[in-house]
Amino acid sequence: MLSDIPVLSILLLLPVLGLLVLLLIPKNRHRAITAVAVVATLLPIVLSLWLYTDFDKQQGGATYREDAVWLEVPVNHDWTQEADIIFSFDYSLGIDGLSLPLLLLTTVVTAMAALAAIHVKKRRKAFYAWFLLLEAGMLGVFMARDLFLFFIFFEITLVAAYFLIGIWGYYNRERTANQFLIYNGIGSALMLIAFVLLVNTAGFRMEETARGLEMIYSGSYADILRNLADPNAWVNLPGAAAGGTNPFEMSGGMAWTIFVLLLIGFGIKLPIFPFHTWMLKVHAEAPPAVVMIHSGILLKMGAYGFIRFGLLLFPEQAREWAVALATLGLINLLYGAVLAFRQTEFKLVLAYSSISHMGIVLLGLAAFNEIGLQGAIVQLVSHGFISAMLFLIVGSLYERTGTTELPALGGLARSMPFMSGMLLAAGLASLGLPGLSGFVGELLSLLGLFETMRWVTAAAVLGIILTAAYMLRSVLGITFGERREEHAALRDARFVEALPMIVLLAFIVLLGCYPSVLTDTVGVSVEGFMDQLFATRSGG
Repeated sequence: MLSDIPVLSILLLLPVLGLLVLLLIPKNRHRAITAVAVVATLLPIVLSLWLYTDFDKQQGGATYREDAVWLEVPVNHDWTQEADIIFSFDYSLGIDGLSLPLLLLTTVVTAMAALAAIHVKKRRKAFYAWFLLLEAGMLGVFMARDLFLFFIFFEITLVAAYFLIGIWGYYNRERTANQFLIYNGIGSALMLIAFVLLVNTAGFRMEETARGLEMIYSGSYADILRNLADPNAWVNLPGAAAGGTNPFEMSGGMAWTIFVLLLIGFGIKLPIFPFHTWMLKVHAEAPPAVVMIHSGILLKMGAYGFIRFGLLLFPEQAREWAVALATLGLINLLYGAVLAFRQTEFKLVLAYSSISHMGIVLLGLAAFNEIGLQGAIVQLVSHGFISAMLFLIVGSLYERTGTTELPALGGLARSMPFMSGMLLAAGLASLGLPGLSGFVGELLSLLGLFETMRWVTAAAVLGIILTAAYMLRSVLGITFGERREEHAALRDARFVEALPMIVLLAFIVLLGCYPSVLTDTVGVSVEGFMDQLFATRSGG
């Protein structure tokens, strides 16, 4: 049984162990460095697939949990004699139907990006070292069940991505990396303030120990969720009768403050308009393998964080702001689609496309029902695979042609039939063709939204139409447009490039033709989330 071993910790440590082995290899042993890095990213796929197939879809909650006290700090207060006050830093990991699909997405996309990094020539050992550290941080983000542990992993991804962009990016890499750091640093600061306020108001519990009655403050997500969800949770705590008041009661002003901090903090990462300009430069300047991870996974961390800490902890605030969230989502969808249609550089087309598709995620969340939330999560996973595949192909095209300008590309289907076919498939998935994964997430999100805001749904359809227009114009122009003579002898994809394309496409087709593979896992947890948000808070 996997539950008998610390499987989540092992999954987290696999890229770290790969990094340590990497440090022992001489920097001029390029093949050995690449082999170790690729193996270190492939092993987590095996473990995450094992977790996915072993996941208890009936339980819905965290099937696997690992909890340990990392550090306890006594806090002395002369004014209280009722209990000792302890601040506890906990190592707490867990997975559920929300995090598990994103965990699988992370392992698959990271491994495919490691294969795509064969084009990296400069300081390959250092590149893969930061790369593996980035994977460890991303895995930690989706498994952390402690607010401060989540924050630590979140910052690890920020630092690792900063160096990967700043050292191995293109011409304006240093400026782009600095802008990335500034914007995401602001988002992290807002997130940390929200976490501190959360722990201070709802992150404590009372325990009877051998030392007596103790009041323990921690970033335990389970404790905070329980205390905020059930107004009567405090009455069963040791020593509750002595006080007679609810220590977890949060004022409306405090709840709104934390909710807005989380919305902006994670919204910068998503990104939500108008906090999107940094992302465009990252997609244009970062190396292809890093852009695959950034678009495929890192952007999803913003949506995941808002769902986990904003929506689930503060459903009343989210429900009252449903129209505002829908408006932001609609702006993202239409703004991204219109700007993507106007671009002549394919990387920027895809960058604006990511903004547009994250708008669909916001629309699904704004629906505030089971089908909308399920659609938002499916859209996150689907877009992760699709965008990673598109940027993988873009990187391969750039290595051969030295450009991603649409007017300079055309008629590549004759010289590169395999890569052109893959580009067409990824483009069709991005515009939501039935039978491919992009269709499922969009359909569920809009169906959920249609139940609550039909006028927004009608406007969102325009964004879907624009998506088809700009994506078809781009991919058809590249593959079947006017052929340029200098591209007549271009080499088609090598095996090491074709393999990740095939793997990513396989997931796209699987989720499109057999969406229950994903929706069954997501759906049970979403149902539990909605029951928790409504029934528990209404006193059920």
